Amino acid sequence: MSITQNMLHAMVKNKIEFVTTVPCKQLSGIIELLEKDERILHVPSNKEDEGMGLCAGAYMGGKRPCIIMQNTAIGVTINTLVTLIQYYRMPLPILISYRGEVGEKVQCQVEMAVHTKALLEQLKIPTYHFHEPNDANEFDGILNHTFMAKKPVAILTDANFWSSIS
Repeated sequence: MSITQNMLHAMVKNKIEFVTTVPCKQLSGIIELLEKDERILHVPSNKEDEGMGLCAGAYMGGKRPCIIMQNTAIGVTINTLVTLIQYYRMPLPILISYRGEVGEKVQCQVEMAVHTKALLEQLKIPTYHFHEPNDANEFDGILNHTFMAKKPVAILTDANFWSSIS
């Protein structure tokens, strides 16, 4: 079983029934699996803050949500994270492609990488960083923790992580 299949399996095991995604080349493998899987409702979103609103609605409707997005949109989501997700103690796993590190080919991605971890820390959002394929073994436990604690949790997945599984 591939790492992306294991990640999907962890979502199903943790009873995630709703996932919204914003397109990202690094995340395309997991997004393709979600599109084909009938156990999880996958709703693509135009923007990350809108996706968080969809996740909040799914949670209030009794579903366990997850959002999959790029780190470059963390700034756009701050208001939604604080005034909706955190204020109402909604558990939300945020699977994030961590763009902008060494090896990045798109210059504009670099600037947000400088700020991503600091912003998440300022918001008191627990953050995990997947660099190597074995790091994905923690995904199931992180999802379980997210729903137990009723808090958002960020899982940063860098280019090295995704390139090692393709």
